[in-house]
Amino acid sequence: MTDGAWGYLDDPRYLPIGEHGLVGDLRTVALVGTNGTIDWYCCPSFDAPSVFASILDADQGGSFELCADTPARTKQFYFPDTNVLITRFFAIDGVGEIQDFMPIADESSEGDRHRLIRRVFCVRGKLPFRARVAPRFDYARQPHTVLQDGSRTTFTSEFLSLALSASVPVETDGRDAWARFELLEGEHAVFALDKIGDGVRPRGCPIEEAEEEFAATVRFWRNWLSASRYRGRWREVVHRSALTLKLLTYAPTGGIVAAPTTSLPEQYHGARNWDYRYVWVRDAAFCVYALLRLGFTEEAEAFMGFLSKHVQLGDDDRTGPLQIMYGIDGRRDLPEYELTHLEGYRRSAPVRVGNAAADQLQLDIYGALIDSIYLYNKWGNPISSDRWDEVCTLVNWVCDNWDQPDEGIWETRGGRKNFVYSRLMCWVAIERAMRVATHRGLPADIPHWRLARDAIYRDIMRRGWSAKLQAFIQHFDADVLDSSILMMPLAKFVSPTDPKWLSTLDALGRGLVSDSLVYRYDPEASPDGLEGPEGTFSICSFWYVEALARAGRLDEARLAFEKMLTYANHLGLYAEEIGHTGEQLGNFPQAITHLALISAAFNLDHALG
Repeated sequence: MTDGAWGYLDDPRYLPIGEHGLVGDLRTVALVGTNGTIDWYCCPSFDAPSVFASILDADQGGSFELCADTPARTKQFYFPDTNVLITRFFAIDGVGEIQDFMPIADESSEGDRHRLIRRVFCVRGKLPFRARVAPRFDYARQPHTVLQDGSRTTFTSEFLSLALSASVPVETDGRDAWARFELLEGEHAVFALDKIGDGVRPRGCPIEEAEEEFAATVRFWRNWLSASRYRGRWREVVHRSALTLKLLTYAPTGGIVAAPTTSLPEQYHGARNWDYRYVWVRDAAFCVYALLRLGFTEEAEAFMGFLSKHVQLGDDDRTGPLQIMYGIDGRRDLPEYELTHLEGYRRSAPVRVGNAAADQLQLDIYGALIDSIYLYNKWGNPISSDRWDEVCTLVNWVCDNWDQPDEGIWETRGGRKNFVYSRLMCWVAIERAMRVATHRGLPADIPHWRLARDAIYRDIMRRGWSAKLQAFIQHFDADVLDSSILMMPLAKFVSPTDPKWLSTLDALGRGLVSDSLVYRYDPEASPDGLEGPEGTFSICSFWYVEALARAGRLDEARLAFEKMLTYANHLGLYAEEIGHTGEQLGNFPQAITHLALISAAFNLDHALG
């Protein structure tokens, strides 16, 4: 078989990326395959070294297998209106299911337990099950010991200890633990994996306690979701996206990670493998916008707190006062290196930790951030005087530096260019700050800001327009299309019915759109410093839907949106990209894609009336 979109069939050790759901506790997540295996789990935080990483190396990465011990079909769904994941097994002799969840603890010592609970049920007939817990600490670099004490099995490495408690007998070989058991209809078993140490004592998890934890977790998610104000046509998919964005929030600081995984490939056997377990200013700011539209003001407030407490404005000649991304604790240093001992998903190395793009200059982040502050000030709470001083610092810097070439939104590694999108978002940064100043009567150098804002507008109109393509372009001095330009009417830079914009929309439709799916750009026409093609970018596809809706092309917009929904996985989740035959590619799930879905659904629903 060729190494095409369905090439994973060559290696049955790996499920497709999209064949996963996730559970989490607002500090980290676990990815659970449709086969019942947890093959990605970092503890105690999103960006901590992995404990289970078989999604990146099926042999060495480690996993927590739990499944029917007999041939069975499987299906997976979320317990309604929650992030409790249910995987069902349909066999000849019976039907079973696994309920996976992570209790949401408060800031007490129990908040450091990071409990992962797996409840196993036989709901019809009888069914044999098997479990195998094979942790591989520190990205499979650290050895560990195993100690059994009654129903508890403790795995201990140099920096992390995990305790497994089970309601069925467990055996061990000194490295892994396993169990085989049979359940009759109405019976169930429980497995719980806890982080212990640092004040967190080992604790069992009897069946009754697991039931209480389950009920509390369901209650938490349903109470949270009840604050949503969305009542539109696509309530189920919008709410699933909102629940996913919440899962990607790091509660101790309010940061929102771009995705909870690293190095899932954008192209099989290519170089586009990156670590997304950090807080991108752009992505997190856009998430704030999406959550605010739905009525979740606490998340916006938490992100504002992240900025205040953990992001110190610097004066770096390379990146300006802001970095494009930070650690979930606000750290600036995110060195990138490769884990050469891991083969990568479907042998698609490299596996990377850290992200060298943190040192890039991406001017668009200032517009994304200040737009989110503007919206928070409008829909949430009025920003403080200290926050306004920070905004002024950022805007003054943008006024003095907007005309620099940069690496752009797509983090290209082919050198800095004068990207139109970067100019656009610099315009947004200044324009939104002027709105806040005018509305609130806050002190600002409005004449200076207005001069810079208008200069950016004229620069884009003069140098960012291609007479040849009859469209706005990727960067100055090149007739190349880029889907980031779809943000122009969304950011209110141009009217959605401006003739120049309608011509651009048509050009993008001809050049970058395939069955509603939108490519970022053409790497052959605009080299980005990396080899090989890539899939379509799902965020761009939802931007396209919204641009069509705003242009009044509602039938096209609705069809494109409904088509995009068919590219979601079975749970309504999206990775970063969609491959040639519809498979999920890249890190999974990606926050910015889900926020774009929310925005597109909200605006399309409004336009349809």
